[in-house]
Amino acid sequence: MEHIVVVGNGMVGHHFIAHLISLQGHLNYRITVIGEERYAAYDRVQLSSLFSGNSHDSLMLGDEEWYKKYGVELVLGSRVTGVDKQSKRITLDDEDILGYDHLVLATGSYPFVPPIEGKDRDNVFVYRTLDDLSAIRKACEGAKTGAVIGGGLLGLEAANALKLLGLETHVVEFAPRLMPVQLDDGAGGLLKNKIEDLG
Repeated sequence: MEHIVVVGNGMVGHHFIAHLISLQGHLNYRITVIGEERYAAYDRVQLSSLFSGNSHDSLMLGDEEWYKKYGVELVLGSRVTGVDKQSKRITLDDEDILGYDHLVLATGSYPFVPPIEGKDRDNVFVYRTLDDLSAIRKACEGAKTGAVIGGGLLGLEAANALKLLGLETHVVEFAPRLMPVQLDDGAGGLLKNKIEDLG
């Protein structure tokens, strides 16, 4: 049986597996999914809902039992550190070697941190994972204000998270409007007014 290895257990990696299963692919292939995080796939777009009472479980796209049900091997907390296309092998955590017949890279994005002074200080975080949110929540205990660099979709989600934690929240965006990729000047201005009305 041919082996499909999916590197990345985020939303895209999970949806790929779910679609493959809907096509009965799990009956014809051995499937392994490798995720760098210690959690199975979850909805990153809704992360700030954790601060308004939702649970981690409400964000889950599929738990470990779901993968087991379809015979998919789920490897969590491991990082792919090398790919050898010629021999069709990947290296996990600079040690373990895993062979494959087909390799799917669904590694997602990474948070861009501007190359500015102070980016390595305490209480400076990225907003991408459940662990990031735990660190942010802990740092906000006793804090009064917070700033978010970036006024795109995730930046506004992060700002909402800070507001839900009771902080006076500021958003700094390099472009002349919020959500500059999605909105024109007029819509960006309307969004700015709405965001400010929300505090």
